[in-house]
Order: sequence, then structure tokens, then C-alpha cells
Amino acid sequence: MMITISLDQLSRPQPGGIATYVRGLVNALASLDAGPLVGLVPSDSVDFGELAITPHQVGVPLAALTKLWSRWPLGVPRESDVVHAASLAGPFGGGQAAAVHSVAVHDLLWRDEPDATTPRGRRFHEQRLALLRRRPDVRVFTSSPGLDERLVADGFDRARLHRIHLGVDDDVTPAPLDEVTRRLSLAGVSGPFTLYAGTREPRKNIERLLAAHAQARIAAPELGPLVVVGPSGWGSMTLDGAVVLGRVSRELLRGLYRDAAVVAYVPRNEGWGLPPVEALAQGTRVVASTTTPSVLANPEVDLADPLDVDAIAEALGRSLERANTEDARSARRASVAALTWRQCALDHLAGWRCE
Repeated sequence: MMITISLDQLSRPQPGGIATYVRGLVNALASLDAGPLVGLVPSDSVDFGELAITPHQVGVPLAALTKLWSRWPLGVPRESDVVHAASLAGPFGGGQAAAVHSVAVHDLLWRDEPDATTPRGRRFHEQRLALLRRRPDVRVFTSSPGLDERLVADGFDRARLHRIHLGVDDDVTPAPLDEVTRRLSLAGVSGPFTLYAGTREPRKNIERLLAAHAQARIAAPELGPLVVVGPSGWGSMTLDGAVVLGRVSRELLRGLYRDAAVVAYVPRNEGWGLPPVEALAQGTRVVASTTTPSVLANPEVDLADPLDVDAIAEALGRSLERANTEDARSARRASVAALTWRQCALDHLAGWRCE
């Protein structure tokens, strides 16, 4: 069957976790030989690297495309058997008469963190959610625990909802140690370091992490400096004391995960939380907030209240007490071994094929 997937998220200024989901899903579907894959891209799309999908340029820029997709499945090939919207941007129709239409709803963070979202952003998400509520023909895929219940309470038929599991088993080879060391050295970092990976925005709670890290480092200097990687997002925040690398290649990111003393990820609210899972997949010690669903039940993770600087600092110190032997690193890798993009793709195929 021909599967058409929106790739617009890859061209957005803050692609975030949805872009990681798109990449993982596409490549896993290709490895499963699920059928011809077509990716919808705007006319002003960026170079998103190698993806096992045939790009199909829609013909209008990203801003216009997002508006049009609420009313018209612009660019969707008529031969499509499945049309999947990777986010609330759409599209929500098109293809053959019997085509399956689906959308991934990743979270309701614009409600959970209204102050961290612009009024325009909140209106956009509420309007798209209302549109989907009126479209019983569109299947809804969710990855965040508890989201199904919230959508049912919001008026969605439970039969429309299908659980998917996000993953980490892409084909990226981590950068070698000497490359990671060289990149850190250029930024003034030598020796151990603590890593934060993700978009820089108020919801990610980086300022509290900075304060907690500085506090914990007094007693545990082996934490090293806090290294921040990822795109700049929105909202004002002070990053004094952090070493900001910004965007890095996927290979370097994997190497940084592997070589960090600790990976710390303590958002105030989170839909899923890929960075701590990606870090565990490299065998690294992880500190995460009690609001990060992806690792909430993982015994290999040290959890902390994201609003309590002292609690975050204590968790950082506690994480260093965990062994870092090869056996310990193997246990951490094993704790997320079931979270694969292959399984994510299988979840999607099951949702598309069910009657």
C-alpha cells in the first residue's frame, strides 16, 4: 500500500521530538518494506538528509501549507492508501476513496503549559483538535500515557485511539571519542560533563537545572560543566554557567550521550521525553523529572520533582553513585531495549490495518 506522510515538521525552526519521530517512523517502515512511502514537503523545505522516502513537494511554503491543510489535503497523491499526519498540522484527507486517514497527537502541552505557548499557538492547537473531534474518519495515534483518557474526556470516541510506542534504534553511529573530545575542547570543556539535550524553551526548566547543577557540583565536581545541546526555542532564559553547543549532528549527539557523566532532563511538563531514553540506549546515567512519562517507571533513572532545585541537585549527586561498569551500562541499555522504531512502525501498521 502507498503510505503518504507529512514531513513539514522537518522544516520548522524548532523541529523537536516530532521530527525525531518522523525520521524513526519513516526509516522503520522502509525497513519493513511496508509499501511505497511518499513524504509531503513544503516548497521552502530544508535539506533533511537521507530518508527512505520519496519526497513530494506540495508547491506552497510552510506557513501557507499549515493553514491550507485544515481545509484541503493539498499535495496528497490520489493513489495514497494511507495518509498520515505526523502532527496536528495535517493533512487530514485525500488519497483513494477507501484511504485510511490518521494523525499523531503527541500531547496537550498547550493546555498544561499555557504560559509557555503563544496565544496564537494555543488557538491553533485547539482549533485543530476541535476539527479532529468532528472527523470520526481520522484515526488518532497517541504515545503519551494518560493521553487517551484525556481525549475521551474531550469527546473523542475511544475506538478511534491507537497507542504507539516511540523508539531509539535508528541507524546513527555515535561519533568516536576523539571527535567528541575535540568538539568539547573547542568549547572549553575538558574532563567529565553533564549533558542536557533538547529545545531551549521555558517548559524544559533549564534554569532550575542550571541552579541545581551548580549546587550539586560543589559536592560532586565529577559532574563537570553542564553542556547544553539542541536548537534555540522561544522565551527568555539565562544560561549563565552552561556551555551551549547549540545544534549538533545526530552522530555527535549520540557520542555526547555516550560520553556524558550524567544526562539530565527535568522538564516541568512533557508529552513523552525522547532524550532520556536515547541516553539510556547509550548506557549513560540519567536524571529526569517526575513529569517525564518515557522513564517514569524505569528503575535505572534517578527522578526528581522539576520544581524543586534541591531535589534535582540531590538526584544529580545520587546518579553518580550508580556504577558505570559495562554491566551497569548494559542494564541501562536493556531497560529501553523494547522501545524501538521498528515497534513504532508495527504499531502504526496495526492501526492502519484494523477494521
